[in-house]
Amino acid sequence: MNMRSPLSKARGLGSAKSGTGHWWLQRVSAVLLIPLSYWLVTLMRLCQHAPYEQTVVWLKSPVNSTAISAWVMVAFYHAAMGLQVVIEDYVSHEGRKIILIWLVNAVFFMLALSAVLSIIRILLAG
Repeated sequence: MNMRSPLSKARGLGSAKSGTGHWWLQRVSAVLLIPLSYWLVTLMRLCQHAPYEQTVVWLKSPVNSTAISAWVMVAFYHAAMGLQVVIEDYVSHEGRKIILIWLVNAVFFMLALSAVLSIIRILLAG
């Protein structure tokens, strides 16, 4: 049973069929950030109270560096998706909307890449 009106069929209006997937990915990334934030809080606590050498030793552990890298990637992905929704809702000009979404994705990708490369650099430092 088709619930669309004849006018919406003629105009081609209706579901873009990508909103549900975007919504689910944003919820999944939010849920993933909950346990991964434990490592972020631990790292922040070490940065404030522990000597530099102890913080580096902690970060060189494969479990800790993997968890921090995962947090970085998921957090930046989640933030980019959230800003995409804001842009889609509040920017009316299609050209600007596309450019802004592309720009947000590129900036967050570069920030995540920079953070993960920094973690790798710490891991490889002797």
